[in-house]
Amino acid sequence: MREERVHVMAGNSFAVSDTEGDMECDPRTPTGLFSFDTRFLARWVLTIDGARFNALSRDDMTHFETRFLLVPGAASHYVDADVSVLRHRSIDDSFNERITVLNHSADPATFVVRLEIGTDFADTAEITAPKRRPIRITARPEHGELRLRYERQRFARETIVTTTRPAEIDETGMTFRIEVEPHGAWATDLHVDMLLSTGVGRDLRTDLEAHRRHVREDMRVDLRAFLDRAPELVAESGPLDTAYRRSLLDLAGLRYTPLAFPEHLPVAGMPWSMSLYGRDALVTALQTLPYVPEFAPAVLRILAFYQGSRLDDQHEEEPGKILAEFRYGERGAFGEDPTLVYYGAADTTLLFVILLDEYERWSGDADLVRELRHPARAALDWIDEYGDSLGDGYVRYQRRNVSYGSVNQCWKDSDDAIVGRDGREPGFPRATCELQGYAYDAKLRGARLARDFWDDPDHADRLEREAAQLRQRFDRDFWMPHRGAYALALGPDGEPVDAVASNLGHLLWSGIVDAGRAGEAAGHLLGPELFSGWGVRTLGSGQRRYNPVGSHLGAVWPFDTAFAVAGLRRYGFHREAARVARGVLDMSGHFAGRLPELIAGYDRQMTRYPVPLPAGGSPQSWSAGALLMLLSTMLGLAPCGGNLLVDPVLPEGLGQVALFDIPGRWGHADAYGRDRAAGRNRRRPLR
Repeated sequence: MREERVHVMAGNSFAVSDTEGDMECDPRTPTGLFSFDTRFLARWVLTIDGARFNALSRDDMTHFETRFLLVPGAASHYVDADVSVLRHRSIDDSFNERITVLNHSADPATFVVRLEIGTDFADTAEITAPKRRPIRITARPEHGELRLRYERQRFARETIVTTTRPAEIDETGMTFRIEVEPHGAWATDLHVDMLLSTGVGRDLRTDLEAHRRHVREDMRVDLRAFLDRAPELVAESGPLDTAYRRSLLDLAGLRYTPLAFPEHLPVAGMPWSMSLYGRDALVTALQTLPYVPEFAPAVLRILAFYQGSRLDDQHEEEPGKILAEFRYGERGAFGEDPTLVYYGAADTTLLFVILLDEYERWSGDADLVRELRHPARAALDWIDEYGDSLGDGYVRYQRRNVSYGSVNQCWKDSDDAIVGRDGREPGFPRATCELQGYAYDAKLRGARLARDFWDDPDHADRLEREAAQLRQRFDRDFWMPHRGAYALALGPDGEPVDAVASNLGHLLWSGIVDAGRAGEAAGHLLGPELFSGWGVRTLGSGQRRYNPVGSHLGAVWPFDTAFAVAGLRRYGFHREAARVARGVLDMSGHFAGRLPELIAGYDRQMTRYPVPLPAGGSPQSWSAGALLMLLSTMLGLAPCGGNLLVDPVLPEGLGQVALFDIPGRWGHADAYGRDRAAGRNRRRPLR
């Protein structure tokens, strides 16, 4: 088993350590201190008299603050330990740790406390094999400071470690020779600045007292305010209540403020994706509209700002196309991969229009719809001008950056994700089925925006006609009568990729499915090939390439399953939706309320517990959002003009659920539902 990891995070700054608080390079996972896609500390190891520590306990106070209680030596020495150490760690734009040495003996004691410090300034994209960099190290004992700096032209990163106690400082760390009174304590505060120099002139906080004040006052107040703004859940189900709070806490921790942008955005997730990913941000904003509505306008504005305006094969940019990924790391800055600004996604542009319309339905914010008129229209134009690369009316993708570009540019973006029942991969350009559903939905939503807000009824009429034609064409070309399902994709010659996959759930969610076909699609989602008991498998178990531990070849993703649940309810399969939702809720109970990014596709009856996969991160914004989306779907929340409709269908065993103060254009509203199977004579929940 892999060693447990402990993290603190604040936006896209985070530190990952072992259970004792030490950080050492591990090629399997980003271990160390990171910010803006760079590792600022790769080594942070504490010893006392040359001995490493073992953990007695840990207090994860908030997402940005934790404490470790340690004793030196092996576990067998715990009882006899005369000394223990408390490490109190916190992070915002800087990293801070207070080390307290406690002498439990009746006599004075002397100790040599050593902190090994080092870094490689690795780009997060190269953690598995970081390159060697010329790092300039300056030890300044008279100032209690150790500086580590890396420069490459205008790209510069610097780590500055300072201590409040006298220390012997060398190029590999700090040594404290201390004497502690009987039953006394000694402490020092260590402050780590992470400095950027990218031509934008931003340095991070350097004042220790400012950091303490920010953590103890501003960040805690902000966290309380974030939680207070969200609706209040009152549920008889303890696991649901736990999962709801855990999801909100994770979303709070995954907010960050980009350089030169004033609003909070959701990063994709720990540990690999602590930056802006267009798809993840759009999905998270859609999932959380009833809970964190401020995500949506921030996501829409920044993606509109970076919207493609030219043809660029290196970054796969096209006019009107919405960003796939934005990073600050060295590799992107020097063109060694295209991630500085990368557009290799075929779904982000469609989801941008969908989110803009859905946000207005919830918020009534017509001003934002008018503000983003040109980006939205450019996105709609992209569907036909660049998305339809073969002129057959379908949105397709084919990477143009053959060195670094994503092979598959849908949400299932691993190289081998799109395969037929017999295991063969189609050629390019590929048209996956859910992209057509998104395009259909985007055109209908764009028509509403054009008619109601942009004063362009002719454009609205055209978009509606095109949507109707797409729906008819899609049903003709994607439906496989012999399988009773829609094809996963079409190849370049229109040949269907005949695998049964979780994409069916996205089709139901989009509304493109013909009502006469919906029953068969729903049957597959609940059938033994796709439904594992915990959620919907990405690829059906009857396919040749099915692999229960393959990310997109059989694993279960909670966000993917949440879309399927919403799609099932859209087409009236309420009990089926509740059954799938129950599986995901049960899954969350095995992880203290936190949904992992993905789990293995093993049948629930075989393993009896959900098996998380190492390819997934935790926490993840769209996994946290999945729980909230499931709650909205179970309660049947839907905006209708100035009112909020509530149509609950709860899974068996959930009892009563009430959600108070749901924000929207109606002000605030309440929703209530109960598990009908539990009987009618139930007391109503009290606030």
